[in-house]
Amino acid sequence: MPPIPTGSAEPADPRDIVRRGYDALAERYDEAFGSAAKYGPWLDELRGHLAPGSDVLDLGCGGGVPVARELAAAGHRVTGVDISPRQIARARERVPGAVFVEADLTDPAAFGPTPRSFDAVVCLYALIHVPEAEHPALLRRIAAWLRPGGRLLCTTGQDALTGSDPDWLGGGVPMWWSHPDAATSRAWLTEAGLDVVRQEFVPEGDGGHALFWARKAATA
Repeated sequence: MPPIPTGSAEPADPRDIVRRGYDALAERYDEAFGSAAKYGPWLDELRGHLAPGSDVLDLGCGGGVPVARELAAAGHRVTGVDISPRQIARARERVPGAVFVEADLTDPAAFGPTPRSFDAVVCLYALIHVPEAEHPALLRRIAAWLRPGGRLLCTTGQDALTGSDPDWLGGGVPMWWSHPDAATSRAWLTEAGLDVVRQEFVPEGDGGHALFWARKAATA
């Protein structure tokens, strides 16, 4: 993540900042972060926890690669959700075997998940774009959507941050982030009813993110 200008003003509607940023720089984002190589070991591990034909929700699916593509290719039923129309269009072209919905991931009415409907939820580099005050409620909903024994693979911020970059990826458009530190995110995961199995630090530039593997109790 690039440095965030100190004291940058919070936009009136940060969701529009995020939507427009990913619409404008979808391809550049893939090139900049090399997600296919970085996510590979995580997806290999996740597949090892999933029974054949599992139902997986990919929150903040982006252009569908690599998460939706790899899980769909492994025979799982994947639903991807993203706020960016451009990213959803790319995902539908690249992963025709999955279902993709253009929606704000904090608005479950827009994409219709029901309790205990997924064996796994993946949320990589998406929660960090949700207003921090909304994280606890979203994590509680994710826990409710998981079946007993279901898995959550997600990234959060390592350090607390709310701010924007006016020239994201050097592409001339702004981007916005909002998240607490990793310890707070871990506490919120636990409060949501999820057991944190493992926490890792994922470096990026001068900083990084926290990667969490969490599980819903088998008897929940």
